[in-house]
Amino acid sequence: MSALFSPFTLKDLTLKNRIVMAPMCQYSASETGYANQWHQVHYVSRAVGGVGLILLEATAVEPRGRISQKDLGIWENGHVTGLKSIVTACKQYGARVGIQLAHAGRKCHIPSEKIVAPSAIAFNEEYATPTSLSQNEIQTIVQAFIHGAARALEAGFDVIEVHGAHGYLINEFLSPLTNHREDQYGGSPENRVRFLKEVLEGIQGVWPKNLPIILRVSAEDYIKEGNHPEDLAEMINLVKEYGIDMVNVSSGAVVPAKIKPYPGYQIPFSETIKKQTNLPTIAGGLITTATMAEEVLRNERADLVYLGRELLRNPYWPLHSAKEVRDDILWPLQYEMSKV
Repeated sequence: MSALFSPFTLKDLTLKNRIVMAPMCQYSASETGYANQWHQVHYVSRAVGGVGLILLEATAVEPRGRISQKDLGIWENGHVTGLKSIVTACKQYGARVGIQLAHAGRKCHIPSEKIVAPSAIAFNEEYATPTSLSQNEIQTIVQAFIHGAARALEAGFDVIEVHGAHGYLINEFLSPLTNHREDQYGGSPENRVRFLKEVLEGIQGVWPKNLPIILRVSAEDYIKEGNHPEDLAEMINLVKEYGIDMVNVSSGAVVPAKIKPYPGYQIPFSETIKKQTNLPTIAGGLITTATMAEEVLRNERADLVYLGRELLRNPYWPLHSAKEVRDDILWPLQYEMSKV
């Protein structure tokens, strides 16, 4: 059996293969954060296509935590029904399903919302200048993450992914480029990771201990004065005891920076974090072929691989890719006539 199509178990969760659908915003929800038929078709088609773990797009824990007015939400009980429908349908086709709990922070692009961040620094001239969060407001957002996690459990998700990447609120606290606070939430790595610690600690109180929690990080800020993989590994080590079971490794987007992506450009970041934290990782970044994914796994550079754009182009990538790594997997009965 190939590494790519071998099962993977984390706590009580077993995935049928090592293929992860990366969270990708669809900007298709109602203006009040509700899922619709687009999300149902979009995610279920990847389950039919053979993905082992589907991670839903960034789902806002409060209205001002959305990136756009068309983002999914999980800040009210009514959101659970639509999300549960997606989860139930995906599981029927053999996929496991996670949700990415998120707060956009200063990258909220909704003019009617009060934009907040660790420090009053705009992302660029196209974004509003955020208000620096008070400590009481920080606690309000921590509670929003906790309530979001409780609703995720009600919806039947197998995994929670805490979004600490791509320049959104948690990432803004972690990076010295965006966190200029002088209180207990700023300055040292121990202080900059405090907000994440409180979010994780709170989620642990409502999320079953037998189900995993994933942390997504931007391991590289691409600015000398910013965070680098070793810095993220240090901060993860400070809080991993509060429920981090796996790290999903991405990079960039906390500040405007020049990035020259190439196939596998983020894999070394995963290697560093995996080695220095002793936690399993998910790695990706322009992975398009099964042989490339197989190499990452065989050489223990990551434990799972995520695909984004390639799964947008081809929802059935896993079915077609098994042959490339000389593996034979079950296809949906309805599609067997096309298996060559």
